[in-house]
Amino acid sequence: MESSLKERYRNLGLNIAYYRKLRGLSQEKLAEKADISRTHMSRVETADCAVSLDVVFHLADALGVEPYKLFQSKE
Repeated sequence: MESSLKERYRNLGLNIAYYRKLRGLSQEKLAEKADISRTHMSRVETADCAVSLDVVFHLADALGVEPYKLFQSKE
């Protein structure tokens, strides 16, 4: 992952965690719904890896939100 994008990935991970917790889902349950591993789910939330748009779309669907909401800053 490009270091200049780290903050954007961090924001994405925080938003995914926010909506996950809002819906009362564990990382394991959300990962299952999005068809990814729990380890990958954890790495996405902590911005420890880059994430494909396919995964973002699956996560948004599993969370019941529009994908753009996962990219919005909560400032």
